[in-house]
Amino acid sequence: MILTCGDALFDVFANPSSSSSSIALDARVGGSPLNVAVALSRLGQSTAFFSKVSTDPFGRRLIAYLESERIDVDLIVRTNAPTTLAIVALDDKGVPTYSFYTSGTADRSLEGPELPARLPDAVRVVHIGSYTTALEPTASSLEALVSRERARRFISYDPNIRPSIVPDPELWRRRVAALTTQAHLVKASVEDIEFLYPGASVESVLADWLARGAGIAIATMGEVGAMAATKQGVAARVSARAVKVIDTVGAGDTFQAALLTWLAEHGSLSPDGLATLSADDLNALLTFAARAASITCSRRGADMPRRSEL
Repeated sequence: MILTCGDALFDVFANPSSSSSSIALDARVGGSPLNVAVALSRLGQSTAFFSKVSTDPFGRRLIAYLESERIDVDLIVRTNAPTTLAIVALDDKGVPTYSFYTSGTADRSLEGPELPARLPDAVRVVHIGSYTTALEPTASSLEALVSRERARRFISYDPNIRPSIVPDPELWRRRVAALTTQAHLVKASVEDIEFLYPGASVESVLADWLARGAGIAIATMGEVGAMAATKQGVAARVSARAVKVIDTVGAGDTFQAALLTWLAEHGSLSPDGLATLSADDLNALLTFAARAASITCSRRGADMPRRSEL
């Protein structure tokens, strides 16, 4: 089982309205780790989700949605705090920008004592990422969880930086530095890398993460493609797939889930498994993930593919 932890929100799309006094809103379940959980389940992986979720109408819908996607919700902590909302604006290429409403919300308020005292034995992987790894108290709580579990379980991390929530690059750099020492797999977008380390090459950043402790480091580069490198010095790079883009919401989360799925299906979802990956393996891994992400890009919102579509 793969446990994803962190953001649980609604993406709210503002649609054109004929009236100047109103805005038509289309709200959809979202949040990077939640999207990863859904994508994993759709790709055939046994999946659970851990976060602090509101008892408000949005939170109740989040729980119902997760259950409908066959995701285990037994570890979720409930609270009266409101659900995080993300207002999504799309540019003419379908690339989203976000305005977040996070003050006092449920998923950013997880306290250390609310962590599960013991994870179920079935959990083999813990995935974390996005703004809940930067906003306290959830950030410290999730860091404590992966630090506790690293020796026993595979740790996956995607910074998925949200400058609109936490605009301070130095804070993000501290969080990424801490969490890349705990993760076995680190994946980031080139936009995140440029925000963190202006002027640094992607290759040098991946090498630094490997030196800190990761077994594999991966960068997604949009239309350019993706690259990966392992601690053993194996590297690969693939081109992006041609697709008519509706929007890119959820594409990075799909890529993350597809990485974990491929590694699981090929018996490589462990530190020892990562160490045996060849250049051909990395090429196949990235190609599979890029194919999955391209399907999400061809749809509105975070509508991740199912295994049969791949």
